[in-house]
Amino acid sequence: MQSPSVPTSDASTIPAPDAFRAPEPDVSVILPCAGYATRFGAPYAKELHCLAPGVTVLDRSLEAAVELAKSGLTVRLVVVFRAHKLDTVGYLARYAETFQMVFVYQDESLDAGLDGAIRSALPLTRGPVALVLPDIVVDGVNSAGSLLAALRRTRAPGNSGWSVVAARERDPDTLRQMGALTLREPDAPPEGEGEGGDEVLTVGAAAEKPSDPAGFNGLWGMVAVAEEEAHRLPDVVRKGADSPLAGAAAVVVKEIVNYNTVAG
Repeated sequence: MQSPSVPTSDASTIPAPDAFRAPEPDVSVILPCAGYATRFGAPYAKELHCLAPGVTVLDRSLEAAVELAKSGLTVRLVVVFRAHKLDTVGYLARYAETFQMVFVYQDESLDAGLDGAIRSALPLTRGPVALVLPDIVVDGVNSAGSLLAALRRTRAPGNSGWSVVAARERDPDTLRQMGALTLREPDAPPEGEGEGGDEVLTVGAAAEKPSDPAGFNGLWGMVAVAEEEAHRLPDVVRKGADSPLAGAAAVVVKEIVNYNTVAG
């Protein structure tokens, strides 16, 4: 009995390997969603807390990243998660047509904290990198364009490759819970203007959740870094580390709100 012939494919009909590859992004945004938010005290993820009908904290925190995509950039959103954050993973489906999304499970061997989440994400990033925290919301007239302004500042002549979206803050209790900055206030006039007229200052010093906040007068809400400096991004959020933010440009917005508090 003759064996059935195995059909052969015409090589010309087989897509080239590049056809299966996503385009290289212009910028990568790390979104760490693996935390446990024990201080938040709600039975759901803090980033899914509803602020208005159909609007969560996560939607507000991603506004500046959405603005990057609206500007014409291809944005890769690298989401770091753990098994208890599958609701957040599902919620992000609404951004499937906005971002080139990839998901990575947090590698516990790299550290269970925020710096470990960033280390888990970095191998999946390409191009300049932005760090956006899902429980931090920047507010003000030009807040949506603030991350784009910060990214452009990383390429400005004389820049260290680092930039932050920042707000002035002098409350010591708030500074102890955030990434604190010393913003160099200009005598006059300001050092420069960001996109849309944002004030741009310089970071003199930075510390993650300092036990002694004396000398700090601001805090950061988002960080932007050039591709060649991105390997140092975990040090931005590691307490006691030598922060690479000293000398960074700071695009100043009106307010930065931390929603990692008791819901209510």
